[in-house]
Amino acid sequence: MGESGTEGTESKAKDVRIQSGIPRLDFILKGGLKHGGIYALMGPPGSGKTILANQLCCNHIQKQEGRCVYMTLLIESHAKMLSHLSTLSFFKTELIPERLYYISGYQQVREEGFSGLMELIRRTLRERQATFFVIDGMESAEQFATSPQAYREFVHGLQAFTNLLGCTTLLVSNVRERTHVENAVVDGVIELSDKLVGPRAVRELTVHKFRGSDYLRGRHEVEITGDGVVIHPRTEIQFARPPEQAHEQRARMGFGLRRLDEMLDGGLPSGSTTALIGAPGTGKTLLGLCFLVEGARQGQPGIYFGFYEPPPRLIEKAEDVGIPLERYVKRGLIELVWQPPLEHFMDSLAEQLLEKLRAEDKKERRRLFIDGAEGFRAAAVYPDRVPRFLSALTNQLRMQDVTTVMTDELELFQPELNLPTPELANVVETVLLLRYVELRSQIYRLLSIMKMRESRYDTSLREFRISRDGIDVADSFESAEAILSGHGRIRNGRSKKKAEEPKKKKVGVLKKVLGRGGRGGGRGK
Repeated sequence: MGESGTEGTESKAKDVRIQSGIPRLDFILKGGLKHGGIYALMGPPGSGKTILANQLCCNHIQKQEGRCVYMTLLIESHAKMLSHLSTLSFFKTELIPERLYYISGYQQVREEGFSGLMELIRRTLRERQATFFVIDGMESAEQFATSPQAYREFVHGLQAFTNLLGCTTLLVSNVRERTHVENAVVDGVIELSDKLVGPRAVRELTVHKFRGSDYLRGRHEVEITGDGVVIHPRTEIQFARPPEQAHEQRARMGFGLRRLDEMLDGGLPSGSTTALIGAPGTGKTLLGLCFLVEGARQGQPGIYFGFYEPPPRLIEKAEDVGIPLERYVKRGLIELVWQPPLEHFMDSLAEQLLEKLRAEDKKERRRLFIDGAEGFRAAAVYPDRVPRFLSALTNQLRMQDVTTVMTDELELFQPELNLPTPELANVVETVLLLRYVELRSQIYRLLSIMKMRESRYDTSLREFRISRDGIDVADSFESAEAILSGHGRIRNGRSKKKAEEPKKKKVGVLKKVLGRGGRGGGRGK
């Protein structure tokens, strides 16, 4: 038993990590760089290598009280580099030169070769008592190698020395070939890329190799902000295995519209996700705001997460139809989070939303309205990721017991029901459909429940009306049936004439698409 305990202690000692302090990079590396390891950071000019390397140094000093040496070869001057870095929040000039020491090694390698460069490195690291070492511009050093073998031996000798010293090393270069000679010797290979995907410029980080540890594979989105390099791991990889967790006593979360809530057997099950689909102008946003306001009336906090309408316009729009949104926003029960129409990163949007919800994790029965799914699609660099992304995101929302309504946009007056994100209907528990129907030069809105898992629901179509008096759902399916059949509604004992045959035929097609109206006690499958 004693031997087993000793082995465990030795194993932990060997796995000491140097945390990067960079959001989510340590998550990708499952804890950070290994103490005493040597790693290659490669990528084209402009991909963020120098910023990332300096950020690692500054974070290591401030978070782990380390000492860093930053050696440059044939790259920009120290004065110019420090001038650029001074605009970033992580960079502190007071760390220079005591804790962060900059030195050039180019003249040494040019005049004395690798032996002279190695002697300079040994002397400097010992004198500065360095725990983290960066060589920026390794492609310049390679030019002075007499052969690939000589270059390999230099990297191998550097690895042996820094490991003995307990100094973690980062070799930065513009080399982009994964099979490059140094990549076979080092403990890990990290690549930063900068490329155009259509009109968009996209930076990404990929870990190609990381000895002695698991890591998240594949490409991950990268942003360079005033805080330095920010990395967004793919959402479907971060949450590939959500923990099993069940919330007891699931409640019904209504919309505050009596007839709709009756159709839903009391409301949406708490912790579920609902897709609210419809053409532009059918009332998706207003119905989603009704959902938030009804929760606020009951003291349940809610978040609006939208892409197209800024908060002032949203409040004005709601108040015009009698939805008291502003009252609950001022009370702090509803938070309006608006994403300006800029180029977003899909994983960054998910992180922003989930982190906001985690910060309020102690609150129960929370409601979320995402308006709409097309905002995530527009932010996707790779469209084929969207189904897996939505599945991972909705799973995380369920795990936090958040009841979510998410809109998705149909084309205006399309003859058939073609979802822009067909997979969305598979990952949600409930699908509500809002549609237009044209009859005698009049536009009508119809509402129906297309699917609702683990619950009874009314399968009938209902007329859905929006006016200055508010939102109203018809008492029964009769008005919807009259519209679809081409018969006018009965008013004051009179019946309007039947619609012309061409109109009736057109509406009949829509009826076939939507499904027949009728009272139901349907159960989702």
